Amino acid sequence: MAGRLEGKVIVILGASDERSMGAATAHRCAAEGAKLVLAARRLDKVQAIADSIGAVAVSCDITDEAQLAALADTAVSTFGKLDGAVNFAGIETASPIADISREVLQQNCDVHLIGTTLFIKHMTARMSDGGSVVTTSSQTALLAPPGLAAYAGTKSGADHIVRIAAVEFGEQNIRVNSLAPGFTPSAMTEGFLAMPAIEQAFLNEIPLGKLPSTDDMANAALWLLSDECFMTGRLLDISGGQTLRRIPNATEMGF
Repeated sequence: MAGRLEGKVIVILGASDERSMGAATAHRCAAEGAKLVLAARRLDKVQAIADSIGAVAVSCDITDEAQLAALADTAVSTFGKLDGAVNFAGIETASPIADISREVLQQNCDVHLIGTTLFIKHMTARMSDGGSVVTTSSQTALLAPPGLAAYAGTKSGADHIVRIAAVEFGEQNIRVNSLAPGFTPSAMTEGFLAMPAIEQAFLNEIPLGKLPSTDDMANAALWLLSDECFMTGRLLDISGGQTLRRIPNATEMGF
């Protein structure tokens, strides 16, 4: 039986660590028959993951437009086409607005807002026969967590760009959607989870009673990339229902 992505060529940006959402999605897509181009800033790290699943590895920094264009071109020059692309690139910053710096705001804009827009621009430009672009938002873009104005604000801005892109590229049969992960154990959150109170504080706010996993994100991305999906311009909330409640405060998390 053919896989759900059999014959499709997929780019995944942000797959440099086996504990990441990008790596989990790469393994899931490979198991479903996709031909993959994996990318991250550190070629040596993404190369190891690519080698393990027979993918092509590329060095790409989302803040460099020329590198994004080259990433899309690599998919076409290697496999003859591009059907799907997923962007997991992101940075983690925190600061109350009263203390926020222009530098932190600019970093978040460069990665989450400008980078996401240019990722959509260059991936869709190589999708000659329709396709699917998936970006990564956050449950913080759906809530109002103190201290995360730069992070959540730029993620939320990118979500609106996703809606506009869905309208602009719909006639080309290209879907553009975004994932909104909840607090997920991964390479990015490992340091937070080392604090004993944090996991329970989040579990208290999740109706389904468990933290989402990188496999949950991979499964959601797989559906968005597959021909089973007839959705565009939407934000897919993968938080186990936490966005129906709230993000725990600093005291509850043990800060």
